[in-house]
Amino acid sequence: MQSLGFVETQGYVPAFAVADAMVKAANVEIVKKVWIGAAMVTIIVRGEVGAVRTAVDSGAAAANRMDALMGCYTIARPTPELVEMLQC
Repeated sequence: MQSLGFVETQGYVPAFAVADAMVKAANVEIVKKVWIGAAMVTIIVRGEVGAVRTAVDSGAAAANRMDALMGCYTIARPTPELVEMLQC
């Protein structure tokens, strides 16, 4: 089962840095970016549990270096309903 990882940033440039760090840190796929408004952006990745955790940690660190981390979270085994709701 695939996992989902989320990193939310304040600002577009930090979001690009997060996405870059996540895919370079682990074998994950960016499945969605959510532009929330007020320059808040959530990057969502999918992959195996360990890879997603590594990617989220790396993305969160990248956002933190830019003082832009709003939050991060990993869902190890998302339900099909959640995946459908997120359209991932």
